[in-house]
Amino acid sequence: MSLSAVPASPTTEPSATTADGATSATSAVSTTSTPALSELTTLRVGGPVDAYVEAESEAELIDAVRAADDAGQPLLVIGGGSNLLVADEGFAGVVVRDVRQGLDADLADSCGTDGACGGASLRLPAGQDWDAFVAEAVANEWVGVEALSGIPGTVGAAPVQNIGAYGQEVSGVVASVRTWDRATGGMKTFPLASLGFGYRTSLLKRTMRTGGGEGAPWYPTPRYVVLEVNLQMRLGSLSAPVGYGELARRLGVEVGSRAPSAEVREAVLELRGGKGMLLDGVGGAPAPDHDRWSAGSFFTNPVLPADAAEDLPEDAPRFPVRSATPESTVGPALGVVDPTLVKTSAAWLIEHAGFTKGFGLAGEHSPARLSTRHTLAVTNRGGATAADLVALARTVRDGVKDAFGIELEAEPVLVGTAL
Repeated sequence: MSLSAVPASPTTEPSATTADGATSATSAVSTTSTPALSELTTLRVGGPVDAYVEAESEAELIDAVRAADDAGQPLLVIGGGSNLLVADEGFAGVVVRDVRQGLDADLADSCGTDGACGGASLRLPAGQDWDAFVAEAVANEWVGVEALSGIPGTVGAAPVQNIGAYGQEVSGVVASVRTWDRATGGMKTFPLASLGFGYRTSLLKRTMRTGGGEGAPWYPTPRYVVLEVNLQMRLGSLSAPVGYGELARRLGVEVGSRAPSAEVREAVLELRGGKGMLLDGVGGAPAPDHDRWSAGSFFTNPVLPADAAEDLPEDAPRFPVRSATPESTVGPALGVVDPTLVKTSAAWLIEHAGFTKGFGLAGEHSPARLSTRHTLAVTNRGGATAADLVALARTVRDGVKDAFGIELEAEPVLVGTAL
């Protein structure tokens, strides 16, 4: 395994305090020079920040979060910056970036007399680069994340958003998530059953809006800051069941069948690359490629009650909505289909509302445009501001609402701005 091991979880020491007794977010840990958020996000927009901290250990991460909260300073914890759209005015608070890497693996590859085989129990720090981990998983024949190849960001963000692509979601392999509870000032571990996973959501994400049952909403950082993610993965050279038609066709298999995990990863990277859905420069592509200056899919695919889906145009895509966790734990399985819900395609709605690939408010020279390869990506063509991107996204959202009566929901976290 090429990823370095994760050190044992440290005991966190108290934060430093200022002369007047107030906790300072930057006194507890060392800081680097303060970058603008345009330097920390894949959309490459966003203004200055008041303070910036890079946490190289769990103790430093907790200290920085606790210090900001004690001082009443706004807090933005980031990983890869791939799911953020921050205002041009910047962020008047503390930005904390978790830069920890590594993993700790406990492998049990023997099979019992009942035919049940062991797997890989993995412990990863929140800052670990997601796709580097996926590459490691495929190389070591740990099954269940191969279709999530190429997604930018960090391991810690994965369960918050319940990242997913090509019929696979991270909820299928999560065992537990250990967090720092900003409300109580202590650690809290959530087992899978308590994480409330759904389509691009979790209990962790929902605390950013609801306050997690206590006090005002936690925003733009959830009440529970992810420290460590524990995954349970099967062992084998074959993937989890392929759950998406486009990927199945690329692999030459039926939906629900399995394929070599390495081939699934290769196919997914090809599909994502063809849509501009990889980070700039990844895969040997020439840079800059402004179709990749994005936050990935800007809107989530609408999930509709089955009766409401009957009002969609006849040729609109309709996909089954499956449970966030597999139907069976005995063997590889897809989630259970919910017959009361139907998912449709946000990209189809956008295109059929009149917004073509490459659309911009001022034509082809617009600083912000839809990707020339995929209408679901709002892109910075090299000189866009956050205001430019928001104006484009707002126009697309409103156009879809006017055409189909469906309001698209933004997938990135918007900080200091709104659609």
